[in-house]
Amino acid sequence: MNAEIWLPMAFAGLMALSLLMYVVLDGYDLGVGILLPFAKDDDKDTMVSSIGPFWDANETWLVLGVGLLLVAFPKAHGIILQALYLPVTVMLIGLILRGVAFDFRVKAGVRYKGLWNRVFAAGSLIASMAQGVMLGRYLTAFEPGWQAWAFALLVGVGLSAAYVLLGACWLIMKSEGTLQRQAIGWARYGVFGTALCVAAVSLVTPLVSERIAAKWFEMPEFFLLLPLPLLTLALFVLLLLMLPRLDRHLGQGDQHLCWLPFSMAVGIFLLSFYGLSYSVFPDVIIDKLDIWEAAAHPQALWVIFIGAVVVLPAIVAYTVFVYRVFWGKTRELTYS
Repeated sequence: MNAEIWLPMAFAGLMALSLLMYVVLDGYDLGVGILLPFAKDDDKDTMVSSIGPFWDANETWLVLGVGLLLVAFPKAHGIILQALYLPVTVMLIGLILRGVAFDFRVKAGVRYKGLWNRVFAAGSLIASMAQGVMLGRYLTAFEPGWQAWAFALLVGVGLSAAYVLLGACWLIMKSEGTLQRQAIGWARYGVFGTALCVAAVSLVTPLVSERIAAKWFEMPEFFLLLPLPLLTLALFVLLLLMLPRLDRHLGQGDQHLCWLPFSMAVGIFLLSFYGLSYSVFPDVIIDKLDIWEAAAHPQALWVIFIGAVVVLPAIVAYTVFVYRVFWGKTRELTYS
């Protein structure tokens, strides 16, 4: 196959993988941050400790995804960041607040610890909302008007709820005792918020583009793709039904299924991301610019591709290593 054809496709796949990894991995620690004000003071250190070894490395995937967009699709990079400069700036402010608060809260005195907890939670919510607004604006092809912005805000709320679901399910897997039981209640609320986000995106995306609507609703594609929303709905229902049963098992000290809610939440994200990618591909900007029109020169892509082949396995290996080392239940965060 001609390099001018497959290299943009390869970079589109790498960029999609990077964004998916970021949404799942940084999504749960943003969710934990949003939930921090609702926990008891004795449990807050455990919550922060559960994400401590991972949260900074998780953001590497965002840097990789944006970097690939810049070097592989420079035409799209300029258009997208120009259209999203406001929510991108807000997201960066939220991430900065999180980073500062994460370090300061463990070293501050009792008098100021509550303040830094609130800053950490605020930064998490700000970053989550901004990311949802960016997704909503992207799906409406950056159209002006209050309707497009209202939809973007709705997606912001929905994505924040989805991160809460991931964060709650992460805490079910990583914690014990009262915090673990409380996380089950948080997860129940997160299921409904995530369902709202998935439904809103699924309904609006085909309305934005006739091409996307045709990909989903023409025959025989409709029947071939029907298992995708049905599987997503099944995961929502199963997760909602299993949480009360899991609560009873945990109350009896049975921890062997504590990993299942997080796995099911990740499954919902994977299916939703696949559906979204199928809808958008091969466009970088819906109905305006595809990956071949936006791609850099093939010679430049070859150089970047060689670098990606070296860097990506290193990031994956480091991620796997960190999660392997810090596997198991979390204990209270200490700097002794």
